[in-house]
Amino acid sequence: MPQFPAIHPSISQISRRSVLLGIAATLAQLTVACNRSHAEAFELEVLTKSVPAAFWAKFRQEKSLQRTARLATHEQLTDLFALLQKWHGRSASKVADLVMLGDYWLAKAIEWKFIQPLDPAQLQEWERLSAGSIAWQEFVKRDNRGFLDPQGQVWAAPYRWGTTAIAYRKDKFTELGWALQDWSDLWKPELRGRISLPDSPRQVIGLTLKKLDRSYNETDLSQIANLETELATLHQQVKLYSSNAYLQPLILKDTWVAVGSSADILNLMQYDRDITAVVPKSGTSLWAELWVRPASAPSPNTTPPLWAQWIDFCWKQGNASQLSVLSRAASPILTGLSVSQLPDPVQGNPVLLPDAPILEKSEFLNPLPDEAIEQYRQTWLNMRNA
Repeated sequence: MPQFPAIHPSISQISRRSVLLGIAATLAQLTVACNRSHAEAFELEVLTKSVPAAFWAKFRQEKSLQRTARLATHEQLTDLFALLQKWHGRSASKVADLVMLGDYWLAKAIEWKFIQPLDPAQLQEWERLSAGSIAWQEFVKRDNRGFLDPQGQVWAAPYRWGTTAIAYRKDKFTELGWALQDWSDLWKPELRGRISLPDSPRQVIGLTLKKLDRSYNETDLSQIANLETELATLHQQVKLYSSNAYLQPLILKDTWVAVGSSADILNLMQYDRDITAVVPKSGTSLWAELWVRPASAPSPNTTPPLWAQWIDFCWKQGNASQLSVLSRAASPILTGLSVSQLPDPVQGNPVLLPDAPILEKSEFLNPLPDEAIEQYRQTWLNMRNA
């Protein structure tokens, strides 16, 4: 499930594990040690529950890799970033072919030379990313510092994505007589002390910026009129800040509203019919999980290489639809399909795949200059200590 990053991608408190306790990992039996022969195996390092078992089995069967393709699973995206750091400078025999990485970690992985560029000429389905509401090809083109660059190299392949959404209790809002639609609703007085927000400066300051019709990626907060006043008012609405336990209070009715990852929220909605969700109509923040190649990943011994075959498999239309339904996070391919091409469970689920006008107003959390990072940090501290 998606992370809610703090100011810096190496902060260890960030978590993306599911809030639904007691659900066993379906892929645990596929976890393997890293030390193996790349001449005999194809290995992925992934977030737990991010690759559905049926999806992985289908790939292995199609490629006749029943004994040689392996998954190693990890509880948090920070674990995967740490793995890339651990492998930096190691021999190719000790690293995986592909590692799953959260988009917020991509810039540092590039800057610190933990990963290598991908050759899009190896990817038969690459052009599928050129259409739709999200500019996926441009998103993974970066300079050597990790900043967006239309002339940069391709450093990652998008796997699945989601949004920051608002979950709320239907029973409580039936009593109130209105439904949540946008960020501005979080400031309504009847929600005072009833909200849980991510423990993340970029997310909380960002949604406030969005309320003010500004960008999540503003680089000079001192120029945003009324920002600190708006944050102070929002702070009074909040019962708790948490990036990995924000839904439990909603389940227990201690809060009525929770801002969090669309994947987490969709998972919860399967089990609790009293909870629904909305993606704010003024736009929201986006998150993505990406495939990256470790800097010392082994040279391919097949043509096309197995890492490219796996990515192409994920991007094929039928597979992309299956992945989206099973994992409750959308494939990047879906943003380039017409409504008639989408499977029914996706067409009827605006939290899984919001309408194009909302996506066009939504943003990824892009890397910020050091000066801007310090502004966000100080603004966050001022709000929390008020």
